[in-house]
Amino acid sequence: MNEMDDVFAPATQQWVPVSAKLALARRLVLLVVLLPLAVVGVVVALVAGVPGWVPAAVAVVALGVGVWLWWLIGRRVRSYGYSERADDLLVTSGILFRRLVVVPYGRMQLVDVVAGPIDRALGITTVQLHTAAATTDAAIPGLPPDEAAALRDRLAAVGEQRSAGL
Repeated sequence: MNEMDDVFAPATQQWVPVSAKLALARRLVLLVVLLPLAVVGVVVALVAGVPGWVPAAVAVVALGVGVWLWWLIGRRVRSYGYSERADDLLVTSGILFRRLVVVPYGRMQLVDVVAGPIDRALGITTVQLHTAAATTDAAIPGLPPDEAAALRDRLAAVGEQRSAGL
C-alpha cells in the first residue's frame, strides 16, 4: 500500500469488508440487463438483413463487455469497507475513483437499512447514512442483515448521544 492509498484507507484502521454476496447480486443484475440487450441486438441485426458477420460481432462485443463488467464488479465489491472510530464512521469504496467518507456520529440524522428483492434473496442489506450535508451521506452495501441491524443500532445510539450534547 502506498502513501496515496493511506489517504483513502488508512492502514491503522480495522476495516470491515462487505459480503462477497454483493458481487453475486450485482452480477445477477448485470445478466438481467445485458443478456436481453445482447439478444435484441443480435435479432435486430439478423432481421435487418445486414451481412452475416454483424450479428456475430454484436454477440462478441456483448460477451466482451459482460466479461469485463463481471471482473470489474468483483474488484469494486472488494473495495468497499467501513471502520468505526471513536468520533466518526469511515466508509471507503472505489477502484479508479477512490472515495473515503468520514461521517461524524453527531451529524447523523438518519440511518436506513434497505434491501431490494435480489439482496433479500441473497441475504444482504445496505446501511444508508444521512447527514445534514448531502456530501457526507454514505452507504455500506452487502452487509448480512444481523450485522446491518447491529451497526444501525450502534450508529443510532452513538448519534443520539453525540447530538444530545449540542
